Amino acid sequence: MEKKVILVLNCGSSTIKFSIINFKKKIFLKGVIDYLKTSKVCAMWTHLNFSKEIFYFKKKITYKIGLKFIFNLLKNQFKKYYNNIIGVGHRVVHGGEEIKKTSLITKEILIKIKKSSIYAPLHNPNNLLGIKNSLKYLPHLSDKNVAIFDTTFHSTIPKIAFLYAIPYFFYKKHKIRRYGAHGINYLYITQKSAVLLNKNIYSTNLIICHLGNGASITAIVKGKSADTSMGLTPLEGLVMGTRCGDLDPSIIFYLYEILKIPIKKIKKILMKKSGLLGLSEINSDFRILEKQYKDNIQTEISIKIFCYRLSKYIASYFVPLNGKIDALIFTGGIGENSGLIRKKIIKKIQFLGFKLDKIKNINNNFQKNSSIHQEKSIPIFVIAADEEKMIASETFKILKNCEQK
Repeated sequence: MEKKVILVLNCGSSTIKFSIINFKKKIFLKGVIDYLKTSKVCAMWTHLNFSKEIFYFKKKITYKIGLKFIFNLLKNQFKKYYNNIIGVGHRVVHGGEEIKKTSLITKEILIKIKKSSIYAPLHNPNNLLGIKNSLKYLPHLSDKNVAIFDTTFHSTIPKIAFLYAIPYFFYKKHKIRRYGAHGINYLYITQKSAVLLNKNIYSTNLIICHLGNGASITAIVKGKSADTSMGLTPLEGLVMGTRCGDLDPSIIFYLYEILKIPIKKIKKILMKKSGLLGLSEINSDFRILEKQYKDNIQTEISIKIFCYRLSKYIASYFVPLNGKIDALIFTGGIGENSGLIRKKIIKKIQFLGFKLDKIKNINNNFQKNSSIHQEKSIPIFVIAADEEKMIASETFKILKNCEQK
């Protein structure tokens, strides 16, 4: 076994993912705690020969309890990995405008992450918990923690795409602008797509749909982010699990001024009670909604709205690409696993030159990283998200640079 390994922590809005990865991007151990803060909580671990061991919790658990469980599991059951950890890589959603690259975590960086929590209230606080618990349970690696930011990949977006049509003062003074998210996976998918297309990454034009509980879409021009759907915060853009996505701001005024709903409650409604959950009035989990698609009218309309909104975005992103696209990519939990969603979306945008292979689309739920298009079509790929490998790679680079100084 490669002795030097990285522990990757990815504390999302509803999950905690972790991996043990070496510098060759080989995964030795991988796990996820899913359904956090719900009555259905389980932790699934995949290791070595990728056999699965599942731990079920009897009660709801918090991020703090979940992180403690992970570190204790590593220390007690997986010592051979635990003892060879040389650093910890953390996914952080928002770095604000000041942080434009992967950074060794210092007190100054922690302050900036906390400051940027206002832009990513469902993520940055959880990311900070991951960092603080890493410092607590692995104190000997206190100077070997690295933050990889989702926003840095989108730092190449031009002003015409990231500025809002509000007084310029708010950008100059308060840095209110489009920042985007899911950048770590977009970087990984861009690199992977270039390989599949047999093209140089800096001549590759893509539209990438990252579809999960949090969903976004990005236009990639010559290997770099040119536009993306999430904005100042991850609330803007597509319909998501519990987030509303694009919204007329006057709705907020109406809720507050006419319906007299307190601003804190409005914030909770838009972030945690809207999206697929709000539309379906059943659940935010797409796996559950898809099973009821043909039997429940409310579920059907919520899925159709999800697809309609995404289809409009795909069509609009032909503009930053100047009509020159090498491939359309689906990634993320929904993008990778829902043949229904892919089918409905491609049907709406087939006039742009996309033709779906129905058999490949169905089979792709079991075979990732392959094409689902017909021969005479703009290429369409399904590529499994792998933020963890990208985080590990970036962490190794930073630690190596520190050693050489």
